[in-house]
Amino acid sequence: MTLLSVPDMTCGHCKASVEAALSPLPGMAPVEVDLTSRQVKVAGPAADAVNALDAIGFPAREITTN
Repeated sequence: MTLLSVPDMTCGHCKASVEAALSPLPGMAPVEVDLTSRQVKVAGPAADAVNALDAIGFPAREITTN
């Protein structure tokens, strides 16, 4: 799993937009969006997810977990 920080995601519409951008990408499912923490978990590569989110106006970065 890849964990991303998406700090500009603030509402239900933002959450839906993020899900809509990531869900169709190959290998991303499942897409888990946590609006409270402004984090997204995806199964796919971070670079693909970050690029897709940047394209819709939601800058994202990978969160490194140990």
